[in-house]
Amino acid sequence: MVTSGLIDALSRAGAHRGDPVALVVKPGSGIGLAVNGQAWAVGGSEMAPTVSPLSDVAAIEAALRPRWVLWSAATASALVRVGLHISTAWDLTAVHALLHGGWRVDVGRVWAAAHDLPLDGVPTVAPDDLFSALHDVAGDPEDPVQPDGHLRAVWADGGWGDRPERLRRWASLALDVADRQLAQLTAVADAYGPRAVVTARSESGAELLCAEMTVGGLPMDRATAESIIAGFVGPRPRNDAEAVELRLGRDAEVLRHVPAGVEVDLRSNAQIKVLLSRLGIEVADTRAWRLREVQGRHPVVGALLAWRKAERMGTTYGYRWLDEHLGPDGRLRGEWSGSDGAAGRMTASAGLHSMPADLRAAVVAESGMVFVRADLGQIEPRVLAVVSADRALAAAAGEDDMYAPVAAQLDVDRATAKTAVLGAMYGATTGHGAQALRRLDASYPVAMAYLAGAARQAEAGRDLRTYGGRLIRMGPAGAGGSSTEASGAVAARGRYGRNAVIQGAAAELFKMWAVTVRARIAGLGAHIILCLHDELLVHALRSQATAVAEVVSQALEESVRRWAPGTSVRFPADIAVITRWSEAKG
Repeated sequence: MVTSGLIDALSRAGAHRGDPVALVVKPGSGIGLAVNGQAWAVGGSEMAPTVSPLSDVAAIEAALRPRWVLWSAATASALVRVGLHISTAWDLTAVHALLHGGWRVDVGRVWAAAHDLPLDGVPTVAPDDLFSALHDVAGDPEDPVQPDGHLRAVWADGGWGDRPERLRRWASLALDVADRQLAQLTAVADAYGPRAVVTARSESGAELLCAEMTVGGLPMDRATAESIIAGFVGPRPRNDAEAVELRLGRDAEVLRHVPAGVEVDLRSNAQIKVLLSRLGIEVADTRAWRLREVQGRHPVVGALLAWRKAERMGTTYGYRWLDEHLGPDGRLRGEWSGSDGAAGRMTASAGLHSMPADLRAAVVAESGMVFVRADLGQIEPRVLAVVSADRALAAAAGEDDMYAPVAAQLDVDRATAKTAVLGAMYGATTGHGAQALRRLDASYPVAMAYLAGAARQAEAGRDLRTYGGRLIRMGPAGAGGSSTEASGAVAARGRYGRNAVIQGAAAELFKMWAVTVRARIAGLGAHIILCLHDELLVHALRSQATAVAEVVSQALEESVRRWAPGTSVRFPADIAVITRWSEAKG
């Protein structure tokens, strides 16, 4: 009765398929809904309580398929945890991050930014002590908006869910913010085209996907994982003393190559650099790729590289890591986020974004299931071709391997061409490929000018926006320190800026692809379980593997058309059906 009454009420209020409907959820209390100036509460006195107010959300989703306006990913998580799937959303926090950039995102700031209020005036909840009354703000405490226009801190801190009236009001406020954000995005779109609104929708969808990946987890075989870890660090230690003994044993495998009388802390990069210098090996830093270049010059270098892999496995991805993050159901879980606060890449805790490749053999599809793995090849230079509108580079990106025509154009080998193109996007102007890098300016002047422009703007401390409209905040130029330090900081900011506009745009395309796949596989018994940089991992029924692989391919084509209509740039993906993650190429 309640559900049918709600659907009728929403329809009478003008809610149709795809229209925004605000939803707030207070677990154990109720839900609030708002559309077109009208609001309702379920689970309180206004409407008779149901077995679960969230069952009403499921019914509304099935009947109307609205675009749910959510304050944050916390609402999406509450829905996923009770097994509720919603198709589309407008996540106010995600859209705020797109519009305004930065790492700090909370309800008070979202409200303030939408209403053009000073962010340094966002109120916070005062400590509950004798003097807390001094922090009270004038006005009616039942009014969520203070006289100065900011949200009342108690409401923003969760007080909105205390009573049905508050649930209704909180949903209405969400709808108000969504309207204002849409207006702000339209202003951004004046400079960036309609992509800003499209990006906002896919960013919101990415938060739904992140909630699902957080709850669902990554299937992993514990026995295989422990066997892999043991191969690097030995058997599981029985106590702390044994753990120390094993660690000293790993150290000894490196120290036996160190000259007598020389003491070195293997965990100090500075001391490693000094040690190598004493052995006649000069390196700019001790990154792994740089050490591999000089590996043949002394046995200590190879031993050090092997030690680092074992040390990382023992300290970061060892037995304790498994115990903390691998559940009894065989799922490895971390907290996923749709944006890192910088250029907007998806992130995850529990090491899901930097898991050693050796552990991929332990990521195994469950019985009757397979993985459909898809990886976007050469995404960054292809994105550069799109966002810069360089026709010559776009022509190269029409090939399966775009580095081949670039190499021919520059009259260098493929490896040098790749180094030059990546160097241009990362701001590398010296070293291998530097000469080819200079040739890029002549062969692809539009693309190089785009990167140089981003670098100059960043060096000047001016904020950037990505192809899809995300604001990338830059610090002030020449701030602090000596003139040498200031110059170094400015140069670093320029390198970051030229890379961020490419990384950010690539993240936008990737997330659009991911949320499109999410939508298209909903009825195929498949779920996305991992988004790793430019790689998707879908857990699918074995019987549906071919269909899911085809959907993933078609979703990429659809996403490219939506992200960059009319582009001639190709975005090929390597798609394979596998049972272990380690079976994938690359």
